[in-house]
Parts: sequence; structure tokens; C-alpha cells
Amino acid sequence: MSSDELSLASPVKIATSGPRRPRHWGRFILPTYSWLVIGYLVFPIVVMIIYSFNRVTSGLQLVSFSWNGFTWQWYRQWSNVPGLTSAFWLSLRLAIVSTLIATILGTLLAIALVRYRGKRFRGKAGFEQILFLNIAAPEIVMGASLLGLFVTFNVARGFFTLVLAHVMFSIAYVTVTVRARLSGFDVALEEAAYDLGANPLATFRLVTLPLIMPGVLAGALMAFALSIDDFVTSNFVSGSSTPFPVWVYGASRVGTPPQVFVFGTAIFTVGIVFALLSLLMSKKKA
Repeated sequence: MSSDELSLASPVKIATSGPRRPRHWGRFILPTYSWLVIGYLVFPIVVMIIYSFNRVTSGLQLVSFSWNGFTWQWYRQWSNVPGLTSAFWLSLRLAIVSTLIATILGTLLAIALVRYRGKRFRGKAGFEQILFLNIAAPEIVMGASLLGLFVTFNVARGFFTLVLAHVMFSIAYVTVTVRARLSGFDVALEEAAYDLGANPLATFRLVTLPLIMPGVLAGALMAFALSIDDFVTSNFVSGSSTPFPVWVYGASRVGTPPQVFVFGTAIFTVGIVFALLSLLMSKKKA
């Protein structure tokens, strides 16, 4: 056998890649840190859900953080605590009403901030600064300011003042969220609708609104979540109307009934469901 045939017959290993880079422990820092933060945020919610199924062996039906056994008792007796159910339904009505108002006003304001500038929208920079000040201001400042305003103008505190307060701190979040969605909006789609004979209202209803709907839903969910768990501002302006967080705070000074954990679990579950629905709608729109 010749040398050429031998070289063809013998296998030749060809290096297909360079030397392997050694694994560095630093690549695990960010994932570990992220999961630790998520665990820190979720842990109190998990504890609440677990102890909503905990038995109470003492005479008073108050939350016990020593595990006494599994029970469905508090889910069957969810409406047995005086004042708790009415406070929960008040918070739910308040969150729905304030979310609807804040979503409508915030969406229109976001469109105005994106579309109009110069002489068509005088004071635009001032509006933007007010929005971010609204987000950055501590709740106690807003609550005390609104209380002073209502007392000055002799406005009776109750459901009406709660709605005004919740719309005030929710509208900025809706506006910022919808504005982010509008930043990549293609105006040519609206112009095409105008060319086909659609009026401004029909164009908004059939073209603009469906395209920005994921942002609108995200802003609405944020407004709803902010409203239903707000305590500081509500405590200043609630008056005779007692929302769920204010009621829970008052009850915690004596002892928290287990039904509070039941309502908290229900609120968290509903929020997760709506968040998943919003995520699915966003993927379908994309």
C-alpha cells in the first residue's frame, strides 16, 4: 500500500472548535439573585395561603401561626365576621369604579401626550412632570393633602372621596403604561383608515384601540391592584366608609380573623388569573 493510500485510509481528527472556555461562577449570580428576590416577594403570599387552611384550637377565632391541622372551615365561613364582608365588597366596587375612570382618562391623556406637541398642547412638559410627581410622591403626602382639600371645601368623606383619591393616584400609572405602548405605534395605519373613508371615531374604535389594548389592559390591571390594596390614602379620606385594607388594619390591633387570609387568597388568585389573561391577549395581538 502506498503512502497516499495509507494517508487516505487512516482517520484524521479535525478540530472543529477552539478550546473550551472554563465555566465562571459569576454567570450564576444574576439568576440566583433574581430567584431570591422572587422568593422574597412570594413567600408572604404563600404563608397567607397556607394559613388560610389552618385550624384554630383556641376559643377565639383568630389567626394562629402554629400549625394545628388542615381545614376548609374558614372558606365555608367566609362571611361570618361582622363588617369584613361589607368592607371587602366596598373595596371591590371602589376598585372597579376607579379603574374604569382612571383607564379612560389615562388612555386619552397618553394619546394626547404622544400625538400633540407645541402649540397644539400647551403645557405638555408641565403635565409630564405632574404625572411623575404623582408617582414619586409618598402616599401619606397625597392622603394628607386630599384630606385638607376635602375639609376646606366641606366635602363629606365617603365613597365619593375614595373614588376621587384612587383615580388621582391611579391615572398616572395608566398614562405611563399606555404611553409606552403608543411609542411604537404606526400612524400610517390610521392614515390608511382615513383614506378608506373612516371618521376619527371609527378609526380610533377599529384601528387605534385594538392595537393599544394590551397597554390599556396592563394599565387597568395596575390601577385595580393599586386601588384594592391601598391603605394610607384610603385611611385619610374614607370617613364612614371602611375599605378592606383599613378594616384589616383596625382588626389587626385586636386579632386578625382567619377569614382575612381567605379574602387575601381570593384577591391574589383573581389577580393572577387576570394577569395571565392579559398576557395571553398580548401574545395574540403580537
